[in-house]
Amino acid sequence: MKRAIVTMILAVTLLAGAASVRGEKHAITFDDLIALGRIGSFEISPDGKNVAFTVTWFDKEANSSNTDIYLAPVKGGDPYRFVRSDGADYEPCWSPDGRKLAFVSTRGGSPQIWVIPVDGGEAKKITDIPTGVSSPLWSPDGKRFAFTSSVYPDCGDMDCNEKKLNEHNDGKVKARLIDHLLFRHWNYWREGRWDHLFLTGMDGGEPVEINKGRTDVPPISLGGSRDYGFSPDGKEICYTLNPDPMVAISTNNDIWIVPVAGGEPKNLTAGNPANDNSPRYSPNGRYIAWRSMTRAGFEADRYRLTLYDRRSGKISTLTEELDYSIGNFDWAPNSRDIYFCVQERVRYSIGRVSIKGCDAKFVITSGYDSNVRVSPDGKNLVFPRQRVNAPTDLYRSSTSGKNITRLTDINSAVLENLVMNPLEEFWFEGAGGRQVHGMIVKPPFFEEGRKYPVILLIHGGPQGAFGDNFHYRWNVQMFASPGYVVVTINFTGSTGYGQAFTDAISGDWNGAPYEDIMKGIKYIEANFDFIDAERIGAAGASYGGYMVDWIEGHTDRFKCLVSHAGVYNLESMYGATEELWFPEWEFEGTPWSNPEMYGKLSPHRYAADFRTPCLVVHGEHDYRVPYNQGLEFFTALQRQGVESKLLFFPDEDHFVRKPLNAELWWGTIHEWFEAYLMK
Repeated sequence: MKRAIVTMILAVTLLAGAASVRGEKHAITFDDLIALGRIGSFEISPDGKNVAFTVTWFDKEANSSNTDIYLAPVKGGDPYRFVRSDGADYEPCWSPDGRKLAFVSTRGGSPQIWVIPVDGGEAKKITDIPTGVSSPLWSPDGKRFAFTSSVYPDCGDMDCNEKKLNEHNDGKVKARLIDHLLFRHWNYWREGRWDHLFLTGMDGGEPVEINKGRTDVPPISLGGSRDYGFSPDGKEICYTLNPDPMVAISTNNDIWIVPVAGGEPKNLTAGNPANDNSPRYSPNGRYIAWRSMTRAGFEADRYRLTLYDRRSGKISTLTEELDYSIGNFDWAPNSRDIYFCVQERVRYSIGRVSIKGCDAKFVITSGYDSNVRVSPDGKNLVFPRQRVNAPTDLYRSSTSGKNITRLTDINSAVLENLVMNPLEEFWFEGAGGRQVHGMIVKPPFFEEGRKYPVILLIHGGPQGAFGDNFHYRWNVQMFASPGYVVVTINFTGSTGYGQAFTDAISGDWNGAPYEDIMKGIKYIEANFDFIDAERIGAAGASYGGYMVDWIEGHTDRFKCLVSHAGVYNLESMYGATEELWFPEWEFEGTPWSNPEMYGKLSPHRYAADFRTPCLVVHGEHDYRVPYNQGLEFFTALQRQGVESKLLFFPDEDHFVRKPLNAELWWGTIHEWFEAYLMK
C-alpha cells in the first residue's frame, strides 16, 4: 500500500515538472509548490480506528485541481486513497456504526451526497438536489442526513428551485434586479439565493427545509467550521443563523434549536447581539457548547467558549480568563471536558477546559495545530500540524499531549529534495513601548558572512498574523528561494497576543502598525549582520496591500513595493465592498457620518508623494476589496510618473487560485524584486 502511495506522489511530482534531477537538493520552485498535496478536512471513525481525510492535488498543465478522500489508521500505518473519481470528492462523514462513509462528490456534475461501504463496494448516490449540496451530516440513528443548499427563498420545493435555476442559467438576459445589501460576497453573486438547512432520508426523497426565507444556514459570514448538528438522541438539531434584516451591517449570528419532527425554532442567544457560532452537543446530550463574542459589529472580537445546560437553561462562559480567541473545539466522550485550539503568538496551541469553567490549560504548545478531534475512547487527539518549512500532515497524541506521532507523510517525495529553513524569532520595542514580535526565514543555502537583500511581508486582516505555517499563497519559502531574507512582523492589531493588542489597530490603521513596521526594519538592520540595509523591498495583500499603499506616500525607505488587492481609497471602498460592518467598526461610522477618519487614514490622499517603484496586483472577481482599488492606485502611480506595473487577473478574486495564474503571479513578483533588489 505504501509503495502505491509513493508511486502516486512521484507521478504528481513528475507531472508538475519538478525543477531538478531527483536526489539533488534545491530551493523550492513553483513546480515543487504545486506538486504538494494539501490535506483538508478530516474525521475520526466511530470505532476510533481510522481517520478519513481529504487531499487536494493540482495539475498545472490542466490548470485544475482534484480532491480525493484517504483513510489512515489512528494507531499508525500506511494511509491509502479510499475515494477517487474524475470529480472532486470531499467532506467525508462517517455513519454512526462506522460501516459507511458519506461524502460530497461532483462526479455526476453538481455536488451531491454519495455513500460507500468502508469494507468494500461501490459508492451510491443518495441525493439529486438541483441546487447541489454541502456539508452532509449523518443523524445519530443513521436514517437521515442534514445538509445545506443554496436555494430560492420563495420556493417551497426542489421542483420550483430547479425551474428557477434553469431559467437563470438559460436566460439570454443576464441583468440583475437587486433590493437588498450583501447581494454578492467574496467572489460570487448571490443571484437571489440563500443557504438553507435541509433534512433528507436515505432514499433521497423530497428534503425538509429547516430555515425559511432570506436567512442563511450556515451564516454567509463569520460562521464556524460547521454550524449545525444533531442532538445525540436525534430528536433535535441546532444551527447558526443571523436573524437581522440587513446582514451587511450585522455580526449577530445566533444559535437556534428546533425539533427534527418539526416545530417553532428557539433562539438561545437572542440576548447577545454579537457573534455566536459552531454549536456542538455534548455526547451525553445535556449541553450545547459554542463560540461567542461580546461586542456587536466587531468581527475580530475574542471568541469565548460558551456552555448551555439543556436541563436548567443556564448559559455560562468557560474561558473568560483565557485572553486568546477560541478556534476549533471538540467534546471529550466523557461530556466533562472540551479540547480547543487557540492562536498563541506564531503558533496554534491545543488546550482543555472542563464544563466547570475557568480551568483552561494548554496540553500541546509545540506546533501550529489549528484543528483537533478527540478519539471516541477519549484516549487520543488527532490534529493537523504544519511549520513554515513543512506542509500539513496529520498527527496523533494522547489527550495529555504526550507521545505525539505522525500519521501521514504525503509529500515526502517532493520535500526530501528541498532546502527550506525554519522560522527564527525576535522581539523589539514598537509603538507605545509595546513589545512586537518579528520573524525571519533565511534563504536556502544561507552562507555566514554574506549580506542578503530583504523582503518584508505585511499580513492582512488587519486582525491577522504571520505564523509558523506553510502558507500556500504567500509562501515564505517561495519568497526566500531566489536568495532573500524574508521578514514578517506581527504589528499592533495582530491576533494571538491578547485582545487588547488586537483591538489597538481599529481607528489607527496608519499609526501604530506603520510605526511598528518601520521600527522593525531599524531593528533588523542593527541586529542582523547578514541584512543588506540598502536592498529592502516590501509586499502585502488586502490590509497588507493597504499598508504598502500607505508606505508609498510616506517613506522612500524601500527599494520597491508590491500591493496585492490593497485597500487604497477608503471612501470608494466602502461603497463597493460587501461586509459593511467591517469599515463601520474600523473607521467608526460611514464616510458621510465620519468623513474625517476616512480621510486621514486613506492612502489615496497622499498620491502626490508617491515615488517608490510598485507592482499592483488585483483580481476582477474580488468583491471584498473590489478591483477599482487597484486600478485607482495604479492610475495614481502612472500619473505621478512612478515606475509601476499592473498585474490584473480577469478570472481571479481576492486570491490567485488557478495553477497557471499562480505561476504567473510568482514569476512576475520574482522578476519585480530581482530588478530592484538583486542589482
